Amino acid sequence: MLKPFLKIFKGKSEKKRARFPKGQRAYVIGDIHGRRDLFDALIHAIEEDDKESGEADTVIILLGDLVDRGPDSAGVIKLARLWEEYRNVRYLFGNHEEMFLDAFTDLDIMRHFLKHGGRETILSYGVKSKEFNNATAKELQAMMAEMVPEEDKKFLKGFEDMIIMGDYLFVHAGINPKRALDEQKPRELRWIRDPFLQHKDRHTHIVVHGHTITRKIDERKNRIGVDTGAYKSGTLTALVLEDDTRRYIQTAVTKKGKIKIVKTAPNDEG
Repeated sequence: MLKPFLKIFKGKSEKKRARFPKGQRAYVIGDIHGRRDLFDALIHAIEEDDKESGEADTVIILLGDLVDRGPDSAGVIKLARLWEEYRNVRYLFGNHEEMFLDAFTDLDIMRHFLKHGGRETILSYGVKSKEFNNATAKELQAMMAEMVPEEDKKFLKGFEDMIIMGDYLFVHAGINPKRALDEQKPRELRWIRDPFLQHKDRHTHIVVHGHTITRKIDERKNRIGVDTGAYKSGTLTALVLEDDTRRYIQTAVTKKGKIKIVKTAPNDEG
């Protein structure tokens, strides 16, 4: 007599685990922000991990904000372009890619860009500090146009706004909870914070995002934030998704200035 009731109770208590498509594996990297050193170490760690993890159709997803703030945005772009020559790499368009590209033609955005890490990006392309310090915003626009290769701009312009795979949705900043997925605005996908971060209910998918820095990985029932502030914390994070498991790989600068690899065990929390 108890069995039917126990079965009903069990069905209500079990929750459906979020799953990545069968036979596929994803490495999802948070905001790099010019930290070529951490990105380079993470690429090597991911390549090693993928070999050790068995056969899979592997995809790499970069959540945007490759540029600005850190010391080597040009180097990060170069590495990313090299990696996609032999890997399936997909990129999301972040608010810093937006600022960088718009700064070439809009002087007001150029000034905004310079206040939010643009200085480091321009210097990474070979502009000297003395030249930078003595230049007006308009002169810096001209320097940037001369120094940044068209191939890099074309590369950034090709980034996506949203990726959906299995039960996961990948964006740079988040989504507007009040809009359907096909009604999302690109600017909100790149810039949104509080309306998304403070939303407690589940979305149609688990949203994986960067943009908002947290000291530790921010894993909630409806979203996962993996921007651990690489440019200032010295820790770059990759989320690994496969079937119904989640785990993490991080590259982190030690007190002695070396880079260590930190891995977590699989988590089947869905």
